Amino acid sequence: MLSVELICRARHALHGLVRRTPLIHSATLSERLGADVYLKLENLQKTGSFKPRGAFFKMLSLSAKQKAAGVVAVSGGNHAQGVAYAARHLGVRATICMPQSTPQNYLAATRGYGADIVLCEDIAAAFAEAARREREGATLVHPFDDPWIAAGQGTIGLEILDDLPDVTRVYASIGGGGLIAGMATAIKSIAPRVRVFGVQTHGADAMAQSVAAGQLVELPQITSIARTLGAPKVSPFTLQAVQRLVDDVLVVDDAATFAALEFLLERTKQLVEPAAACCLAAAERHHGTWRADEKVVLLMCGGNVALADLVRYRAQFGER
Repeated sequence: MLSVELICRARHALHGLVRRTPLIHSATLSERLGADVYLKLENLQKTGSFKPRGAFFKMLSLSAKQKAAGVVAVSGGNHAQGVAYAARHLGVRATICMPQSTPQNYLAATRGYGADIVLCEDIAAAFAEAARREREGATLVHPFDDPWIAAGQGTIGLEILDDLPDVTRVYASIGGGGLIAGMATAIKSIAPRVRVFGVQTHGADAMAQSVAAGQLVELPQITSIARTLGAPKVSPFTLQAVQRLVDDVLVVDDAATFAALEFLLERTKQLVEPAAACCLAAAERHHGTWRADEKVVLLMCGGNVALADLVRYRAQFGER
């Protein structure tokens, strides 16, 4: 069961395995948004995203027999790299089932971290292949539907509270919901006054639609540029955590997300992926609704974006 106690265990277990990423104040963003704005830089994490936190903690929970049998994961993005990196470090064989549409930069990075890759027709076929391997003895490292994964990700929330005890708002993106479940559990357990906002993009908003409907909603396809938010559906575990702990789930469009990405690169010198930039786009929607003394944290969840992607986004959305 996910709890702040489990998240504190994760923080202890992860010491020395993952980076304690910086929380930096941005004068530029503070002036732009009319509040004290900070960036939590998980784009500087090992593998370029927050994912190793959960992957390490999950694998550290396995028995020697389970580790010897190996792990399997499904991902076309950052989870693949996080699992591959953690598995190599712990001496565990990892197999990643990936859809054929996975970009070459993600494939190359995942192979580079030592994982075996099985390319499947689509994400449904990848999950089916992972299920087959799980039946044969491998342990599934799910990208979000696992309290141990969420607890590892939740250590980010503890670090934010340590570094900025008087934080008033936190914005974090949502794919399947493991990150926000862990962070919100940590933050609300220790500082319930802090408002936690989840962020998605149109076309990758399964959680927002599920919250609105009061039940799980599955997307027929992912159409957003924020492909690392592209979970077609969330889980009862993550949906319930969001319903209970998250103040609101905001949905922004791709154009606003790319504009935020460009601004972050040009003015703060942080290269982040659309799944991170959307948090700035969402915070800008709240501009003018908060007090000047608010302290706002935007989670930069990852920085895995290829130059070719940036060129394509610029052609699609134009200059700011």
